[in-house]
Amino acid sequence: MQKELRAHLEDTLEKFNAFPTRMTREEDIRSLIEQLFPIATDKELVRLGPADDGGYLVPDDLDGISTCFSPGVSSISGFELDCANLGMQVYLADRSVDRPAEEHKNFHFTKKFIGSTAVEGFTTLERWVSGASVERESDLMLQMDVEGYEFEIFLSCNEALINRFRIIVAEFHMLDQLWNAPFFRIANSTFNKILKTHACVHIHPNNCCGTIQKRGLSIPRVMEFTFLRRDRIRKSAFQTSFPHALDGHNTPNQPLLLPKCWYRQP
Repeated sequence: MQKELRAHLEDTLEKFNAFPTRMTREEDIRSLIEQLFPIATDKELVRLGPADDGGYLVPDDLDGISTCFSPGVSSISGFELDCANLGMQVYLADRSVDRPAEEHKNFHFTKKFIGSTAVEGFTTLERWVSGASVERESDLMLQMDVEGYEFEIFLSCNEALINRFRIIVAEFHMLDQLWNAPFFRIANSTFNKILKTHACVHIHPNNCCGTIQKRGLSIPRVMEFTFLRRDRIRKSAFQTSFPHALDGHNTPNQPLLLPKCWYRQP
């Protein structure tokens, strides 16, 4: 009875505060999280970029990837520099800066935001890729940190292009709003679209913004997800230990581990 009363009180408070719209059912959030449980594959994870913010874990399956597309440049380009040093052509886009933080002969910079429509100051992922000098059949990599635009970019992108990205690394924002039913529908559709062709192989919580705790679920507000296209996976098992040895905190002195509800328990 006490548990039911507490749940009712939480719903009442949230109705008038953090979640003014209808709230998502707990079982729907748990179902989405379970679909995103990271798997360990036959490809070990390696780190590209710096040891802290701007570095990401990717599968060691980089041979044959001709090009990396990286929307969201900001002031760190270490990941992109490592890709360029591996021989990839690297396309970067960000309207908020005039150039990448690093320079490399393989860098190609566009001073535009990537979004769902090609309006003033924006272009779409499809237009950006189609306008690049990319071999038609080659595999690509996508690394995206676009401060919330990631949902509309994925939802507006055709599935054929998503399938060209062998590896996808994307930072997802506002995940505390998964309890907000209209937002959940958008996020759920986004992840399900990616999961049609890709499997989640790593999750790293960005410790910039903390977590939200509710109903036994701990949801970091910002997390970095790494996906590998399913046809590249020969064997797999659920990853049961976090953090990875190569994980690093985005912000010093504010440790944030991946909550246990986000991966399969041994």
